[in-house]
Amino acid sequence: MFPTQRRTVLAAVLAAFACSAIAQQSPAAGGKHHSLPATLETVQWGWLDPKEPPKLTVDSGDTISIETMMHGHDKVQPGTTIEQVVELRKANPGGGPHSMTGPIYVNGAEPGDVMEIRILKIVPKPFGVSLNLPGKDFPTIGALAPEMPNGFIKWFKLDLANNRAEFKPGILVELQPFPGTLAVGIDPNDPSPRKGGVKDDPLAPVSTLRPWKNGSNMDINELQAGSKIFIPVFIKGGLIWTGDSHCRQGNGEVSLTALECSYKEIMIQPVVRKDMKLEWPRIETKTHWITTGMDEDLNKAMVNATREAVNFLTEQKMVPLDRYEAYSLVSMVGDCRVSQVVDIRKGVHCMIPKNIFTKK
Repeated sequence: MFPTQRRTVLAAVLAAFACSAIAQQSPAAGGKHHSLPATLETVQWGWLDPKEPPKLTVDSGDTISIETMMHGHDKVQPGTTIEQVVELRKANPGGGPHSMTGPIYVNGAEPGDVMEIRILKIVPKPFGVSLNLPGKDFPTIGALAPEMPNGFIKWFKLDLANNRAEFKPGILVELQPFPGTLAVGIDPNDPSPRKGGVKDDPLAPVSTLRPWKNGSNMDINELQAGSKIFIPVFIKGGLIWTGDSHCRQGNGEVSLTALECSYKEIMIQPVVRKDMKLEWPRIETKTHWITTGMDEDLNKAMVNATREAVNFLTEQKMVPLDRYEAYSLVSMVGDCRVSQVVDIRKGVHCMIPKNIFTKK
């Protein structure tokens, strides 16, 4: 939230963004609260299937408390060995390891709209894990996979009271939980391979491995409580999933995993935006606007994220900018970071600081 003394002025400024920028919008009046527990009936393992019956139907502006599972339909639990993780990884050919709670149908969401998802609260469960698969068996999964022939797994008891985990004596890691995967229903034009090798059905399930225009496995660590993400809608009802829950991750996620965990609750508020049009997801935090780009080629992902940043700046209404000015400004203040390099389709996100805009 903005400081009280600035809220009125900034709200008026942001309201002028129209279709382009990431603007604030009040929740629907009288919105309801819902809960969606994580069970074998409400969680899918490794695939986003737009034909999966919704597990919950809500209105725009309602709030939802969602529980998430650990990977492999909660089969990855304290004491699980790396050998067992490898077997689980092989048990779902083509699919991701991720356990996805959903889908959630949002009334009124139509293809061409934008789904604004506000992350209101995250409450982790009290354990986490970090691992890398053996490079001798998975030589392309991880930035240094060929140099790490053996698998590695490390379990953590999370100190939720102090918001930290001990990596080992002398190393404490502050928890910064965020959903590694937050998706809406698949893009029928997503070039990802489909489940079972299907080639003639644009609504065939898509693996959770690859991030895309519908969000999915973005692994962007800025998506913490208090942030918002804006995702293009491709399927009627939007169809929201979340999973691949993280409790801390460095940009790049170089070994394959971060501090993987699961959530007792992630509370979100979806708002259907008919006043916005987007090609790629965008994010807003208290301090930044963030544009995204993904591609199997990291250079192309960088181009996509940069183009989105230029588009964002030319479309915003606070200070008029042409494309050359916006391109120059991104080069001066845009902090473009590698989100992850381990999800086949690599990600880049460019952060534009809000404090550069001084005109009131």
